[in-house]
Amino acid sequence: MRFHVLTLFPEMVESALGESILGRAAQKGLVEISAVDIRRFTQNRHNRVDDYTYGGGAGMLMQAQPVFDCCNFVQEGIRSRQGRPARVLYMSPLGPTFNQRMAQELAQEEELILLCGHYEGIDARALEEIGAEEVSIGDFVLTGGELPAMMIIDAVSRMIPGVLGNTESADTDSFMNGLLEYPQYSRPAVWHGREVPPVLLSGDHARVEEWRFEQSLAITKERRPDLYERFVLENPGIMEARQKRLDRQKRLEERRRRREEKQQGGK
Repeated sequence: MRFHVLTLFPEMVESALGESILGRAAQKGLVEISAVDIRRFTQNRHNRVDDYTYGGGAGMLMQAQPVFDCCNFVQEGIRSRQGRPARVLYMSPLGPTFNQRMAQELAQEEELILLCGHYEGIDARALEEIGAEEVSIGDFVLTGGELPAMMIIDAVSRMIPGVLGNTESADTDSFMNGLLEYPQYSRPAVWHGREVPPVLLSGDHARVEEWRFEQSLAITKERRPDLYERFVLENPGIMEARQKRLDRQKRLEERRRRREEKQQGGK
């Protein structure tokens, strides 16, 4: 998959995304990340890409011409490869909040353009002309769109087969099934007096999966009740099966308790 980041600070993007998992994925040819300097496309003799806003107000605004020409240049190359333009995502607090479902959706694309604003943003006419889709990463403001763009690239890349060493890693991440992730533990089994839950040492994979699901459900209900309610509504079959399993376990536990009481009474 190819990511094209349109930015005033290409070095910032290239240095951050050239390391760790994404760096190795790029070396394998699984992803390709190019940072395109918007300043290269300005027609201003002083290399300026910003100006004052009409109507007054604080701060400077990125002008339409360099943004449009930069995006058009990248789209020409994309059209020659896939026969159609790529989607353009503009990092903006005005857009819908990026989430895991969006990451899964975007991972189906062959190429993707991420437009990073700066100063007070970008001339609205350029955004309309290039058909930009505004995307937010949360209800806060940053100095530029580079960090949000890199976060989106990271999240989307994890969905691409081969990027993660273990194919199950992405499948068990928080939000992948609509729930937050369960707690995880590593060696040693006892650390600072804290023990790993016994079920994880049992070797019983079915019980381990049940424990993990119950932990995810409880954590999501406590910390993100909105996600919990959505999961319950969208997965009635799973919740019904869970309730049957819990009822069955309760009956078995009750029978065990009665047998123990009977054995003790006969002594």
